[in-house]
Amino acid sequence: MRKFISLLFLLAMPFILSAQQVETLSLNDGWEFSQMNKNQWHSAEIPGSVQRDLIRHNVLPDPFYGTNEEKVQWVEDENWDFRKTFTVTANQLKYDDAQLFFEGLDTHADVFLNGSRILRSENMFMGYKVPVKQLLKEGENHLYIRFYSPVQLMMPARETFGYDYPAGNDHRKEKLSIYNRKAPYHFGWDWGIRIVQMGIWKPVTLSFYNKAYIDDFYVKQTSVTEQSAKIDNQIEIYSVANKPIEAVITVEYGLQGSTGNPVSKNTTLHPGKNKISIPLDINQPKRWMPVYWGEQHLYDFTVKVVSDNREIAEKTVRTGLRSVRLVQEPDEHGKSFYFEVNGIPIFAKGSNYIPGEIFTSQQDTGFYERLFDNITAANMNFVRVWGGGIYENEEFYRQADERGILVWQDFIFGCVPYPSDDIFLANVQKEVIYNIKRLRNHASLAFWCGNNEIEEGLNHWGWQKEYPAEVMDAWFKGYDKTFRELIPGLVNELDGTRSYIHGSPYNSNWGNPEKFAASDAHDWGLWYGHLPFEGMADRLPRFASEFGFQSFPEMKVIRSFAPEDQWSLESEVMTVHQKASTGNSLIKKYMDMYYPEPANFEDFVYIGLVMQGNGMEESVEAMRRGRPYCMGALYWQINDDWPVVSWSSIDYYNNWKAQHYRMRDVLAPLALGVESKDGKLNYYTMSDYLQDHNDLKLTVQVIDFSTGKRKEFTERVNAKANDSRIVKTFNISELASEAEKTHTMIHAFLSDSKGNVISSKDHFFYWPNKLELPETEVTTNVQYRDGEYRVTLSSKKLAKDVFVEIPIQGARFSDNFIDLLPGEKRTITITSPELKAANKTPVTVKHIRETY
Repeated sequence: MRKFISLLFLLAMPFILSAQQVETLSLNDGWEFSQMNKNQWHSAEIPGSVQRDLIRHNVLPDPFYGTNEEKVQWVEDENWDFRKTFTVTANQLKYDDAQLFFEGLDTHADVFLNGSRILRSENMFMGYKVPVKQLLKEGENHLYIRFYSPVQLMMPARETFGYDYPAGNDHRKEKLSIYNRKAPYHFGWDWGIRIVQMGIWKPVTLSFYNKAYIDDFYVKQTSVTEQSAKIDNQIEIYSVANKPIEAVITVEYGLQGSTGNPVSKNTTLHPGKNKISIPLDINQPKRWMPVYWGEQHLYDFTVKVVSDNREIAEKTVRTGLRSVRLVQEPDEHGKSFYFEVNGIPIFAKGSNYIPGEIFTSQQDTGFYERLFDNITAANMNFVRVWGGGIYENEEFYRQADERGILVWQDFIFGCVPYPSDDIFLANVQKEVIYNIKRLRNHASLAFWCGNNEIEEGLNHWGWQKEYPAEVMDAWFKGYDKTFRELIPGLVNELDGTRSYIHGSPYNSNWGNPEKFAASDAHDWGLWYGHLPFEGMADRLPRFASEFGFQSFPEMKVIRSFAPEDQWSLESEVMTVHQKASTGNSLIKKYMDMYYPEPANFEDFVYIGLVMQGNGMEESVEAMRRGRPYCMGALYWQINDDWPVVSWSSIDYYNNWKAQHYRMRDVLAPLALGVESKDGKLNYYTMSDYLQDHNDLKLTVQVIDFSTGKRKEFTERVNAKANDSRIVKTFNISELASEAEKTHTMIHAFLSDSKGNVISSKDHFFYWPNKLELPETEVTTNVQYRDGEYRVTLSSKKLAKDVFVEIPIQGARFSDNFIDLLPGEKRTITITSPELKAANKTPVTVKHIRETY
């Protein structure tokens, strides 16, 4: 037995020794910060920002409340110092090399270690690795970082350019955001508060190495089919030895959590960077599939470096094997624009995502779990990381990988021309290289896009009237240098597996819908163009990558930032919390088109939520019915970064607006749709499944608002896989006369062979201002349990868009903003850890007829 134990120890010994080849220290704790030259030091939370810590120390007020936004602006004009002391042991100094890794510094900073400047940071979007072996000492070591005002530092750039860039979303007289490689939304946006932050926004570590470390590992999928996956393992190894060393590089792979199938290569590692390629073939791979198409199979690839019979470095990458491409091919309409995954066309259902916090570092693991819970709950399969925010954190893409959500990734440029001088583009080049390498192993990452709306702005936003011809010419040439030459060249070199377009929209403008036939489109005819909701169905694009409609958040959010005397559209506080150039007045204009005038501000907020939800459902359904001509609907936007009036379907406190419930229904993997056209109602099945669903029952009921069901029709239908098509047509005259339309609705639902309802669809012949909605009382019965309330609703007559509300932020409702049919009982489950049975938290109910 003793010999057996000794043998195990000897077998394990190389791995015990290998564990000593690297040691990593977290340097996130113990930081202090002060305004430069003030010598008033406060504790700093890392990751974080100056403004976030000043709020924590009560130096700044809550910027979300009232008009406090202006009270925090002074911080951006000052320089700020950070300092930290850490200890290094004698044993740690025996390692061959030591490296400081700053994953994210925001943005302009000088970093000093023990009296030497080791780094000058100029880019928020990339990490910096700094060798520091020769500067470390046994015992105490001192780090000091000076962050420079991104506003004051760039004032000379503005002065010497001679013009302010047309950066309308930069909420300051001097437009300086474009000179900084920093999150554009920090400077403000048409939904965003301005807090131009500085600080250490990602972790800091100190790592000690012997001999070598693996700097990068790219599992490049050169070809993936059902039969075979051809992989080129591209490995970058940095040798810290002072002479060449012989090494064996081994790659193993297996499904998540398993390893095996080793492939090895003998090589000589020279001092510095070494690039090694190890190809391998995987027979009959288990492919990663988007949600609803199959499993999200993930593989672990591990590379190990062995020298002198010792493992000196190891790195594991988790990825899914799949093919994905953007298909842009001429057709009878113009040119297609759709994505193909594993050789199959996919209708992209989803939304645009903005950073979920103005204080970016607050986006922790819990934040990303909630975000992707909301994405998957709304039946999305695609999300666009928009170009005015950040390259997202690792957890974002990990969640997308595991849940089968495809990611459209913008590079971080948006809505304004940028400088294109050699020094600026050298900074951009480093940023692009860093983030392609950081993200390219993610199966969910489907696509690269150069920017958001810059070429559209150059061509269509009237800048030619404001700027000299030579300035415009320089901007067009700079656009080509950045987005048609530099970035695509790097995408091709460093990725080589994904499609790229120079910008979105690719070749269209919402004022020129004739171009929709050959491009993705940001269709702002709805909203900025004052187009009615029903008009969106008549101008379908090939791919809708932006479109949306605003609403206020619900009243419990408004109460969090506005006292009651500010509850009016034009109050000072509401104006601060409405950042769009046209906003509250436009909500009112649309409301006057579609709804009776609400009695008060609280009713206005509620009606606005309902209007946004029902109107956007109409637009998205038209796009989904329109496949294969239209192959994508990514609405603007899913989330907020502070409590605000915006286009979001979920407010800052994680309360679903009516729109998110409507998106959940219309984006269901198999949904029922209806089109009113030429005196007929056409019922559609809209399926994303890869299998046909046959022997379904379509039930169509004609319902009087007061007396209930008058007629019922049933039909056996089949839902074609990955398709949208008409399965039943009715003459409207068969369902309701002209006189009956004002008090009649059509309630339809699709059920399977067991009677389970798959999807339902209510159709009204008019918007509510032309309907004869009955006065009715919704009765409620509440069952109270800790963490869960069950609310049963009933009404003798139709109660339209019933809204159930509780005064707890972020509670989850099984459904809300529902049409409660005459005599129907519906139970809604509300869940939140804050709900207690003994408290009997009040539950209130409102419907449309009660607002006038």
